[in-house]
Amino acid sequence: MAGVMNLACLVLACMVLAGPMVADAQIGCGSVTSSLAPCISYLTRGGAVPPACCAGVRRLNSAANSTPARQAACRCLQSAARNIPGLNQGAASGLPRACGVNVPYPISTSTNCNNVK
Repeated sequence: MAGVMNLACLVLACMVLAGPMVADAQIGCGSVTSSLAPCISYLTRGGAVPPACCAGVRRLNSAANSTPARQAACRCLQSAARNIPGLNQGAASGLPRACGVNVPYPISTSTNCNNVK
């Protein structure tokens, strides 16, 4: 429960600090974390992927429609992942596939976001 509360605080802080997407197609961390907040229970406890989670994955994938946007999303995902206690890396890396979304780079905390195209 503390992990979920920490994530909620992180989401709120990111939304306040990062704001909405900016004009040069960068994605704000607030948008990333709010899109993926419904995925937290799946990423930490497993089970079925919630429909709201897949909707967020699809929304994020649509928003990340340029190299700068994908790189920004990658950095936000990595930052958020470091703040989720008990994150299952396998579930995180398989989330796009579980939601029927093709992401052109590996989802991992070890991904070099500068190489994402």
